[in-house]
Amino acid sequence: MKSRKIILIIISIIVVLGLVWYFFLRGKEQHVVLTKEQPLRGSISTSVTATGTVQPVDTVTVGTQVSGTISALYADFNSTVKKGQLLAELDKTLIQAQVDQAKASLAQSQSNQTYQQANYGRQKQLFETGSISRAEYDQALNTLQVASANVNNAKAQLRSAERNLSFTQIYSPIDGVVLGRSVSIGQTVAASFNTPTIFTIAKDITKMQVQAKVDEADIGNVVKGQRSTFTVDAFINDTFNGTVKDIRLQPSISSNVVTYATLIDAPNDDKKLKPGMTANIVIYTKEVNDALLVSAQALKFNPDSSLTKEYEIVPLEGRGMGKRAGKGRMRKDAGMAKQPKVKEGETEVVEPSFVWVLQGRKLIQKRIKTGLNDNTHVEVLAGLNENDVVISAVEGGSSGVPAAAASSPFMPKRPGGNRR
Repeated sequence: MKSRKIILIIISIIVVLGLVWYFFLRGKEQHVVLTKEQPLRGSISTSVTATGTVQPVDTVTVGTQVSGTISALYADFNSTVKKGQLLAELDKTLIQAQVDQAKASLAQSQSNQTYQQANYGRQKQLFETGSISRAEYDQALNTLQVASANVNNAKAQLRSAERNLSFTQIYSPIDGVVLGRSVSIGQTVAASFNTPTIFTIAKDITKMQVQAKVDEADIGNVVKGQRSTFTVDAFINDTFNGTVKDIRLQPSISSNVVTYATLIDAPNDDKKLKPGMTANIVIYTKEVNDALLVSAQALKFNPDSSLTKEYEIVPLEGRGMGKRAGKGRMRKDAGMAKQPKVKEGETEVVEPSFVWVLQGRKLIQKRIKTGLNDNTHVEVLAGLNENDVVISAVEGGSSGVPAAAASSPFMPKRPGGNRR
């Protein structure tokens, strides 16, 4: 009797422990949830990023060739000027005195030339009659020639003085807008070895230019004519468009970083862009519109053993797989990833990429041919269509809602929407 009670107690304890384990301690069965996506039509591009400075296409520095004191200014900052418009005047007193002095010297030289001309005529008549010697005749001729040379010298000095007098009036060489004024009325400017700057004029601020500093690692992909976009801090929500105009060969080295100046033409019809603004630039080195796209994550997906309970893994035939692996079985090399690029001689050979496509309860491996890759999406050239369901990841949980396509916040956005 006692033994029977002990047995019943033991059985009761086992049953209770079994119930506790079944209802509280037993782990719930996790269902495998696949992250699915379908190839989409859209645009894809590869790009180069850089920083640069906005500047006018053509800037002219206006200075003075003569020294003097600024007596009048007829233009200021932001003034719109025309070619030949008077911008400033220097005090003419000293230079006008030089002109008067040159005129006086010319009159004196001309008077002396007239006298020597008459004297030479008399000496010539006397020489022809034999009244004077040859030496006296030659001396009269030489004196006349010196007087004529003095006249020419005085004329040249007068032209120089008059030219310097004209330099006291400073005119605009182009149509444009005054960006800077470096002098004020009453200030003395000295023109010696360097021409002093008075005004800086931009030719046309409706056409600006961005000078981008492109890293040496990226400059090989940049060529003339490529499309570019950029933003400036003053209008952070606006995107400005431009075109690569030129790539300068002279490098710039700063802290062992080599960059190359790349000029980008940008229209500025609304005059929002101002000289000196810092631009954050994206240069599109390659672009494809209406491409079939799949996420880059899908190319990295490899099925594992957790999928064999619910799906049949069908690897690509001809890749050393032998027969298909049935449900519950998977060959070790079923999920071979994309092989890296290799080089044979001078020809670059790219191994094909592979993705896994869901068809019913089967995961079928497909070989695809890829094009551009922006690290978020990959262009599919062959091997997929828009109706295929591509697997990009495996998630835990019970939700079967397809995950959205991957998107990187650091990649530049194309205008008008990147995806359709």
